[in-house]
Amino acid sequence: MLQTPSGGAGSGTAAADSGLMSIGAVLSLLRDEFPEVTISKIRFLESEGLVEPQRTPSGYRKFSADDVERLAHVLRMQRDHYLPLKVIREHLDALARGEQVRLPSVGRQRDAGEGEPLGELYGEPEGPTVARVGREELLAAAEIGEQQLQEWESYGLIGPLPDGVYDAEAVTVAALVVELGRFGIEPRHLRAMKAAAERDAGLVDQVVAPLRRHRNPQTRAHAEARTKELAGLTVKLHAALVQTALGVRLR
Repeated sequence: MLQTPSGGAGSGTAAADSGLMSIGAVLSLLRDEFPEVTISKIRFLESEGLVEPQRTPSGYRKFSADDVERLAHVLRMQRDHYLPLKVIREHLDALARGEQVRLPSVGRQRDAGEGEPLGELYGEPEGPTVARVGREELLAAAEIGEQQLQEWESYGLIGPLPDGVYDAEAVTVAALVVELGRFGIEPRHLRAMKAAAERDAGLVDQVVAPLRRHRNPQTRAHAEARTKELAGLTVKLHAALVQTALGVRLR
């Protein structure tokens, strides 16, 4: 729970006396948990209808403690679950109606704590998965611009489906590219990883291709389960090999 300042004697304004805060005060509170949040980000979330602060007669924003908690909830869902704003808004609206809803996820949730093996980061998400997002939702979820997305697409890191939307894994890829960028790893450096992933996918496809071509419908259906199983094993092997190469122990 965020600790919000209470208005008191000497505040000099009715807004302060009622516990309302300026956008600058809200920024200071949020930065304890979200160091990279900015005033522009708060204004953007307001423009998207995720928070509705009061306005003074002169037009200044005034936020309540509930507004601050709502903003923090939105930022956590973006940071920890890679959710696009449309999904976050629907989730919050359902909670406001008193509905018991499970938090959806897009792609893989980033809920593994420090010290967990890399392979455990790739388990199946527990909640329902949002399978497809539009281009604007992807940009908002990753907090990137159109030029950055075009660059990533030129390197083959992300690509839309035939109907122009993106699958859940594209959101995960975008978030991870952003994270790696904070360490100075640029998208052009990731082309080798993309090529390695395609080779792994080709190997898996060779194994399951005979199942997909089988006359028995049950055998063909089994191909999808086998594909997921093999994909999980290759990801865990890759993680183990990276750990070995770096000489890193994560336990």
